[in-house]
Amino acid sequence: MNQSSSLPKLPFSEAVAARGMLYISGQIGIDPATQSLPSAGFEAEADQVMKNLGGVLRRSGLTYNDLVSVTIYLKSMENYAATNTVYSRYFGDVLPARVCIAVHDLPLKARIEIAAVAEGKEKV
Repeated sequence: MNQSSSLPKLPFSEAVAARGMLYISGQIGIDPATQSLPSAGFEAEADQVMKNLGGVLRRSGLTYNDLVSVTIYLKSMENYAATNTVYSRYFGDVLPARVCIAVHDLPLKARIEIAAVAEGKEKV
């Protein structure tokens, strides 16, 4: 989640570059334009999470292809198939390593959160 001025300042960095890697904090589906979660259902929320993750990558000069590890947190494993459908749209044949974990709750009543690690090469 990109920390915008209309949301409270939280005690973490959007991403941290270290030793050629970019460690990306958990992203939820807050739409930067509306500062709220999408109301169109889980797939819209998951898609916004992926867009937010892409924004962090772009701001660091990276792309989804630079991701090496992704951790997905779901409030309900009932959304696992929908998560895979949305997630797959952002990758080609080479996929990062991935973990998907069911959790009790997420910030701001989100249903999905994704944290990631990207290889920065010379870009970070």
